[in-house]
Amino acid sequence: MVKAIYPGSFDPMTYGHLDIIRRASKLFDQVIMAVVGNPGKSSLLPIEAREMLIVKTIDGLEGVVVGAFQGLTVDYARQNNVKILIRGLRAISDFEAELGMAQTNKQLFPELETIFLMSKAEYSFISSSTVKEIARLGGDVSQFVPKPVNDYLKEHFSRGSNK
Repeated sequence: MVKAIYPGSFDPMTYGHLDIIRRASKLFDQVIMAVVGNPGKSSLLPIEAREMLIVKTIDGLEGVVVGAFQGLTVDYARQNNVKILIRGLRAISDFEAELGMAQTNKQLFPELETIFLMSKAEYSFISSSTVKEIARLGGDVSQFVPKPVNDYLKEHFSRGSNK
């Protein structure tokens, strides 16, 4: 069984993330969508909410499982016996940062291979940061995020939270 890991903060998950996971699921027997909890980073959504929203969004997508972790991605990959790391690229600017991470990961875990999947053109401009800002300011993000995420964000911001 060939397993891969697709790590990210997914704060929140976007259609770009969904596109990458759908395509990765056709390439590997199992893909772990691994939600990274970074205590040093301020997140909009708690890790449990991000995990739950991903599970709802990918319901029925064969070969995809959801997990969560804190710490190094290479350690999570080792613990789950995964040697393929999936990363999505939207633009050239993403590649520069991702290349550095891939080389560092390779140094820390030589057996780990990073595979880059390019976003489809219609998702190349979508970022979680932009979605958060639009939602925070009361805008409609339904064209950028799956329905469970959109519903959650509407509820979150309707309660008066402006985080």
